[in-house]
Formats: sequence, structure tokens, C-alpha cells
Amino acid sequence: MKQGIVLKKQADVFEVDVGEKSTIQTKARKNLKKEGVFVGDKVFLDDDNTICKLEKRKNLLIRPPLANLDRMFIVVAPVPKPDFQLIDKLLIFCALNAIEPILCINKSDLNEKECEKIKNIYKNIVKTQIFSTLDESVLKLKSKVCGICALAGQSAVGKSSIINAIKKEQVAKVDTFSKKIERGKQTTRVVELYCFGKNKFLADTAGFSRLDESLLKIDERELKRYYPEFLRFASGCKYASCDHLAAQNCAVVDALKRGEISTLRYENYRKIYENLKKIKKY
Repeated sequence: MKQGIVLKKQADVFEVDVGEKSTIQTKARKNLKKEGVFVGDKVFLDDDNTICKLEKRKNLLIRPPLANLDRMFIVVAPVPKPDFQLIDKLLIFCALNAIEPILCINKSDLNEKECEKIKNIYKNIVKTQIFSTLDESVLKLKSKVCGICALAGQSAVGKSSIINAIKKEQVAKVDTFSKKIERGKQTTRVVELYCFGKNKFLADTAGFSRLDESLLKIDERELKRYYPEFLRFASGCKYASCDHLAAQNCAVVDALKRGEISTLRYENYRKIYENLKKIKKY
């Protein structure tokens, strides 16, 4: 019985990597219809190369539809204007789904100072890489592709360009950027894994350009656990149940006032907290 990894799904046809730089087009047995077969699934193929069984999944993401994700490259750039709330939500999403995040700051050729500013905000929170797809600096990312990985972030930050640059061929369609509306046009329509060697796969995904709080399966009272910089000061709060939103008796708010916690990160926390609260209400 052969084993493989699903690289691409279109309707009921799957492209499966079966090793030795070989892929096949196949379908799945009807008994798998209820469970579903997703890009990233590790599958077993019977004698006629039909998918007949799935390995137990590490995780399963519905938006985008992707299984067994090990590492997420959260891509941001000086242009378009960074969506820091999206970055924070993606970091929380990774923590909830046992995914290792790496913050990738692209387009250093446009504004290196701005790239450093972004890095400084997250320097003690997540591993960070600064690079440009226009030079060799992007190749440092290739060594980070291990297991099943995905690129996530706003449209037009260069996710597809990253794949093309480290693959050294034009395999992914590149986003365009509209100066008028200051955001990118989404060109990635389906999830597809690109192979970079044995057990090294990277996906460009459409579903992570915006991340709704409903995908964060936590209560608003749990949110503070996912802001590691808060933990440094939380023991100083008067109440153990403190949500770090009150102006008094909160050591986290005091640290914010002293400039020891990022104002940007704290404001993101407040907004995400309120959004999670609204979701629970409805």
C-alpha cells in the first residue's frame, strides 16, 4: 500500500505526492466522503492508486482547507500598510492549533527602517525574518520550510512572490497592489502545496488574508494567555482574574503607561477581546 501527501484538490480530483519526485492524479473512496480529504492530508493508496485511508491528523483548518500544518510564515511588508491586528490574531490561531509561527517581513528593499520597526514590536514574541524577494536574502526562508508550512497574511505582501523566489521558477500567480485602495487583489484561489524536498512543503493560502475571531476558539477571558508580554507583569495585578482592561489595580496597564508594553499590541488586545465578547453574545 502506497503512502502520499495531498498537494492539491480540485473538485473530487486530488494531486498526491508519492515520493521520489513523483505525483499522481487520483480520487478518494466513497467511505471517506464524510470525513473529507484535504490538502496536507497524509493518505494511503490502494493497488489502483485510489485514496482508501487517512493518517490521523495533527490539525485541520477549515478556512483555508488545510491539514497537518506544522509551521506558518506570517508575511507582512511596509506596503501595503501592515494589519497588526491580523498578525496578532494569526499568532493566537497558531498557538491554538499547535502551529509554529515565524513572522516574515518582506520588501526590505522598499523601506528597511520600517521593517526594523515591525521587527521591534514582535522581537520578544515570535521568531522574525527580514528579507526581500528581489535579492538573495529571501533564500534564508527556504531553510525554514520543514514539514507542511503555509504563507499567511494580507494580499499583495508578496506571498506568491516568496514561493517563486525560493523555488526559482514562476509557479505561483503574483498578487497586484492597488495604490488607490491601498490593498492587494487576491489571486490565490485554491490551496496548493509546493514541494521543496523530502517532507518540505509550502502553501500559499487565500483564507488567511482576513481572519475572523470566530475561528479563534477561545473565550474573551482566555485571551490574555496569548499575549506573553502580559505574563511578565500579571502577577502584580490586585485580582487574579484581571482582564487587564481596568485603569486601576492592573500591573499590565501600569506597564503600558511606562512604555514596557507595546501600545499597538495592547490596543489590538482590547479590540479582539471586544470582538470575542460580541461573538459569545450572539
